[in-house]
Amino acid sequence: MADHFLGFDLSTQQLKGIVVGSDLKLIHEAKVDFDAELSKYGIEKGVLTNPEEGEVFAPVALFLEAIDLVLQRLKDQGADFSKVQGISGAGMQHGTVFWSKDAETLLGNLDGGKTLLEQLEGGAKGEKKGAFSHPFSPNWQDASTQKQCEGFNIALKDPKSLAEATGSSAHHRFSGPQIQRFQEKHPEAYKATARISLVSSFLASIFLGKVAPIDISDVCGADLWDIKSGRWHEDLLALAAGGRSGVEDLKAKLGDVPEDGGASFGTVSPYFSKRYGFPSSTQIIAFTGDNPSTILALPLRSSDAIVSLGTSTTFLMSTPHYKPDPAYHFMNHPTTAGLYMFMLCYKNGGLAREHIRDDINNVSGTSASKTWDQFNETALNTPALGQKDTTDPMRLGLYFPRPEIVPNVKAGTWRYLWKNDTLSPVSEDKEWPTPQADARAILESQFLSLRLRSHSLVEPQGSLPAQPRRIYMVGGGAVNPAIADLAGQVLGGSDGVYKLEIGGNACALGAAYKAAWGVQRGSGEAFEDYLEARWHEEGFVQKICQGYREGVWERYGEALKGFHEVERRAIQEKGQ
Repeated sequence: MADHFLGFDLSTQQLKGIVVGSDLKLIHEAKVDFDAELSKYGIEKGVLTNPEEGEVFAPVALFLEAIDLVLQRLKDQGADFSKVQGISGAGMQHGTVFWSKDAETLLGNLDGGKTLLEQLEGGAKGEKKGAFSHPFSPNWQDASTQKQCEGFNIALKDPKSLAEATGSSAHHRFSGPQIQRFQEKHPEAYKATARISLVSSFLASIFLGKVAPIDISDVCGADLWDIKSGRWHEDLLALAAGGRSGVEDLKAKLGDVPEDGGASFGTVSPYFSKRYGFPSSTQIIAFTGDNPSTILALPLRSSDAIVSLGTSTTFLMSTPHYKPDPAYHFMNHPTTAGLYMFMLCYKNGGLAREHIRDDINNVSGTSASKTWDQFNETALNTPALGQKDTTDPMRLGLYFPRPEIVPNVKAGTWRYLWKNDTLSPVSEDKEWPTPQADARAILESQFLSLRLRSHSLVEPQGSLPAQPRRIYMVGGGAVNPAIADLAGQVLGGSDGVYKLEIGGNACALGAAYKAAWGVQRGSGEAFEDYLEARWHEEGFVQKICQGYREGVWERYGEALKGFHEVERRAIQEKGQ
């Protein structure tokens, strides 16, 4: 009998479940769209809001209902749960769930004839005890914790020291500031909280039948975990708990964090065996965050990078180097000890590119069309950095139609010329003909920012200088040949630039692969080795262009100093 593995992705707007076989090929997938199917909760785009306080949150009951719905849909499709040997999942990062003192009793005694919602949700007026001390889970879009973030950022001296310890400076969405605000705003509910889960470990807990540990990678999205020491940071726990006297209590609420990302937390809850036919031996493998799970959707090697090009831009890389900075995020790798996950998030991505595309189309008389043809042709026919000759000044710009976080500046556009270690503003149209020169400059700008922040984390590739081995492009921008070409020119990529085609399944696939590895791995077998032996690259990956080009890559290296100076000028003028 072939073994099957189940992976989940609980995101803001949907829950997806997929089944893969031992060969890691997709067998079944099903999802629940929250707005379309569970609108009775009053949600919009998966969440409820309290604009006065900047709160964004979701009802936990919504998640419970979605779990039974997805499992039933998979079963209706013909999924044979009796073959499932392992389950893992991904959860949107930074969300928190607050369990009541009755939670473990309720989780451990579920009736297979009733739904999760019927048994775990408390009564509206408290006539029935439920599994949660608070009915809502703060969402990653929540912005209510400015005061708490300020406290976190100075708790260890400054944001740099906080990032050094925890992998990130303080952010509104991070669980530490969120727990502190919950403790301050709802002191009685906090007191009644027996355990605190992240969204990933909440989902694992449902399948395990008791509160599951937090994952070694996802825990890094809390500003509470000391990454280098591998333990909770007691000074930061004291801040979140409201004082030193609350540290041990909060530590107990959060629980221990196992180091092995592939370890089994135990076997599936009897509820799922009775209701859906899972074997009682099915293993629950650590559930992780959505971003860590994404890097598990392919055998990402050290110095490989994923560039996600949507409305915003996200850059993910696996690296053995821990070099944190307040401008980005480091997390423990979700499967491989000794590696870290490096993550950059930009608010400006596709929208900024589209503005220039539209300006170029207006000039060329194709304004009614949203085609990229003119933009692409202009970008590729413009010389690197606008230099017809290497003695010409380099064109360097920043394009932020929205406020940006990397660097932390208000909306604006900056155009400069860089020559002889000197920046000078553009004074004549012939120096920078707009909008035509912007087509190449915006792509160079976006990729120079990635290179500036990742160049100390990559390694030499054979005889080539330190650069990414492979660059995997995902998201809407990945289909654009000019964007891919510029990515290779600026970032390099000794093995080339690739398009990764796994639809919207990356998180769920990564989770299913993690479940398979956790159950089937040989002694000491690394996740990457396990996956590479079974993964079918030709079905998911297409090489779209060359990466490293000798001479061109080096010129962009020379531009980094000037680009850094442009960012410094922008911060001086419009820093937040």
